[in-house]
Amino acid sequence: QVQLVESGGGLVQAGGSLRLSCADSRRTSGAYAMGWFRQAPGKERLFVATINWIGSNTYYADSVKGRFTISRDNAKNTVYLQMNSLKPEDTDVYYCAARSTTAVATELDSHAYWGPGTQVTVSS
Repeated sequence: QVQLVESGGGLVQAGGSLRLSCADSRRTSGAYAMGWFRQAPGKERLFVATINWIGSNTYYADSVKGRFTISRDNAKNTVYLQMNSLKPEDTDVYYCAARSTTAVATELDSHAYWGPGTQVTVSS
């Protein structure tokens, strides 16, 4: 059963931009925070950004501050990650995740729902 699906990944040159989208098809009511994470092959999944239900509170990993922006459109059940000034070290699979509460969080195990991921590759 499809629940969270990421899109927008691809190949981009260093310095370029991509916008990831996460469509939430879960039939759920209530408010919840969302997050983006990233993972390289053989490495642990890392926090990237998180946003609360109304979009008033966001938090970013130090490595992406000032370059990435998380946002959401609750009318479309979609969360976005605008990635600017991309670097080769941003190459990873990016995952969106949903919590069951409104508060933001950076821990993986505080997110109950995950998408399958989308590959982002930044060439030098």
